[in-house]
Amino acid sequence: MYKLRRILFLGILAVAISCSKNSSDDESQETRVDKSANLLATGDSAKDILSNENFDKLLIEIAYVTGFKPTDEAMADFTEYLKEHTFKEDIELVYNELSSPSEDELTLQEIADLEISNRTAFNTGRTLAIYIYFADSPAEGDDLDGGLVTLGSVYRNTSMIIHEVTVRDLAALSTSISEADVETTTLNHEFGHLFGLVDLGTKMVNDHQSESENEDGQLVPDNHCNQAGCLMRAELQFGRSSGKSSTANSLSQYEAGVKSGCRLTGHSVLDLLQQNTGKTTNTVALDAECILDIQANGGR
Repeated sequence: MYKLRRILFLGILAVAISCSKNSSDDESQETRVDKSANLLATGDSAKDILSNENFDKLLIEIAYVTGFKPTDEAMADFTEYLKEHTFKEDIELVYNELSSPSEDELTLQEIADLEISNRTAFNTGRTLAIYIYFADSPAEGDDLDGGLVTLGSVYRNTSMIIHEVTVRDLAALSTSISEADVETTTLNHEFGHLFGLVDLGTKMVNDHQSESENEDGQLVPDNHCNQAGCLMRAELQFGRSSGKSSTANSLSQYEAGVKSGCRLTGHSVLDLLQQNTGKTTNTVALDAECILDIQANGGR
């Protein structure tokens, strides 16, 4: 009898351990998130963002340092911009308040590292996730007096940073341009690159890509538009001086394998917005060529 009881006890114990292990494995599988689809190059998810073929919802995580949350007006305009050019009708904004990294300036690698630590939204099912970080620190090498300041940057297929502290400093220089105006222009321009513009994942229907000088003085395509007044104009990326671009903000910037698809500079944005002062809106729009490109790649 004792032997039988012992066998039954061991059997029950084995079953309990097995169930516990399976439960633990199931929970581990449920919590394990595949992040690989959100760690690709800028423009790689252009068609998925523009069309509803694989994803019909956008989940946008707005990660912001305490005190540097974007304006409600800019986020409303940004959402309308996405609905205007994509087929995504279901767009959800999720806000994630973060403590300051306490950095005087942020390098591209530090920005990528912060995303690894803080990002919570990733692609699942029919939902495509975007991560936008609003920082309380300027970009490395900014020169506000010289006009070479970085407002924003895209560095992966679903990742971007907005240097909110710099956006506010720049808006304060003008009495006619609001903080929301600069935020909206920055967001829309950078997201234009996530749309794959210009020739950055979305092919051009007609050639309208501008060129800028690289560090060797050679003219090279710069993934921006050459059409006057377009949101994707090269002047929005490069601080211009005597017709030359700022090599400090060039497309070729790499840090430990992280590439900046675009670093949006300041005073040229302010100039373009001021050209719209007095019109019904200060919003800068995509031109006909850029719209044609995104329509050919699944957008509206």
